[in-house]
Amino acid sequence: MSRPPRPERPDRPKAPEPPSAPAPELRIDALGRKCPIPIILLAERIGEVPVGGVVEVLADDPAAKTDMPAWCGLKLHAFLGVAELGDVAGWAFWIRRSY
Repeated sequence: MSRPPRPERPDRPKAPEPPSAPAPELRIDALGRKCPIPIILLAERIGEVPVGGVVEVLADDPAAKTDMPAWCGLKLHAFLGVAELGDVAGWAFWIRRSY
């Protein structure tokens, strides 16, 4: 079974939708940024969404795969999941603001 051709690649990838989570209210593009910058950006900007809101972080630093869930655990925010980006190397992470 062959795949349909991919559309022309945008400047930044469209992240996959998280399973059973609402659309993010804020997207943080940390692609190309190394540890600890993705976490710093998340910590600085999570207050921009209301409590219960979802933040999506795009990152390609492998450390983000362990840093994001660990930071959420430390700060008591809900880590909703992660998915690989389809158009470029990296991941989309979803975090729900708890307070």
